[in-house]
Amino acid sequence: MEIVREYWFKLLRYWRSSLLFRTLSLLTAFALTALLIVLPARSQPVVLSFLMNAPEVPTLRPLIAEFEQKNSGIKLNMIEAPNASNLVEDLNTSSFLLGSSPYDLINMDVVWLSKFAAAGWLRPLEDLVSKAELVNFLPGDIEGSRYKGKLYRLPWRTDAGMLYYRTDLLKQAGLKPPETFSDLLQTAKTIQQADNKVQWGYVWQGRQYEGAAAMFTEVLQGHGGFWVNPQTNEVGLDRPEAIAALKFLLSTIDQGVSPPGVSTYQEEEARRLFQSGNTVFMRNWPYAWELLNQAGSPVRGKVSIQPMVHAPGQESAGSLGGWGWGIASTTQHPQEAWKAIQFFTSAYVQKQTSLTGGYLPSLRSLYNDADLLKKYEYFPLVLKVLETPALRPQIAQYAQASDILQRYLSAAVSGRTSPEEALQAAARETRSLLGA
Repeated sequence: MEIVREYWFKLLRYWRSSLLFRTLSLLTAFALTALLIVLPARSQPVVLSFLMNAPEVPTLRPLIAEFEQKNSGIKLNMIEAPNASNLVEDLNTSSFLLGSSPYDLINMDVVWLSKFAAAGWLRPLEDLVSKAELVNFLPGDIEGSRYKGKLYRLPWRTDAGMLYYRTDLLKQAGLKPPETFSDLLQTAKTIQQADNKVQWGYVWQGRQYEGAAAMFTEVLQGHGGFWVNPQTNEVGLDRPEAIAALKFLLSTIDQGVSPPGVSTYQEEEARRLFQSGNTVFMRNWPYAWELLNQAGSPVRGKVSIQPMVHAPGQESAGSLGGWGWGIASTTQHPQEAWKAIQFFTSAYVQKQTSLTGGYLPSLRSLYNDADLLKKYEYFPLVLKVLETPALRPQIAQYAQASDILQRYLSAAVSGRTSPEEALQAAARETRSLLGA
């Protein structure tokens, strides 16, 4: 004990007399203290938070567990959001407007991208993904993930508007599926007159909501027109092609091909009427296929799909929908967030979500996957539609521009104003919006 005390006093005297020894000992003590603090912190996993639409939560839970098992340093905090996509957009928007968003990943609808990117809420992804990797995705989905030439989103499921038709009714009438708008009207009227069991020829979405804007985009582009040119901000709503597109929709009601109530229809109202067996044609999204062909459906096995019809000399267009992943600009963990995006957009995850949730993958190769083709025989038909998507305007003010179009479409479809007056007013307001 005396020896220890003697050495201790000698060490203390030396420490006091030697500046170098004091400095080295203090640095050593500081380093050890820092290690004791940092090492436990580094052992804690990085937590990535994101909002997810309520219906998709059960599908993703087992996949998230797989990701966390393979990436022990990352935890995914999936927060269940409402079902309505506009409410999910509002939650994400509010989080950014309040300052630093609590979300690291943003699962976004294609129509949110321009607004989020223009506001500086997303990190560009070009440096993280190669051109060779992007080629594997459907080109329309990649184009819809860009804003002003920069990539801000990687798609993980897609969507496109398409035309459903009754194969049995066309076969009985000896008619081919229509290619043009006039073909659709004539075919529908022929079958309506020949078969008393079929009251309506064509159902679509005419209610004042985003679905009507998506539907009109298809008819507009099918007439050779455009809504807004995102490169120049030129507005095309009052051009002859746009007026012809709206007149076609009104003619379906005027000629008794579409029910007057179509002005109040969303996707499900149209789907239910078509599924009842009372309609020849329907514009809708791919989700309807499974419901139309479920056990007990009156039209099971009697339905096919094709790209939307178009005007002579023009091309078909299906409005692009779908969801993709972006990285929040405020995240403290961009590298870990990119790992999560790579996982969610992988062929494995897209195949699983397609098998369990019925979603359309954004990777072209999966449309030839044997397991998916066994369950979804219509995939080759869907791929044909997805090759020619119609993009809604990629402008920062898209939400406001869509609201303008929706209001005037509704006014015309419900008979409160003429097509010319409606679209001229919509064009004026849109130009004012973009000018401001």
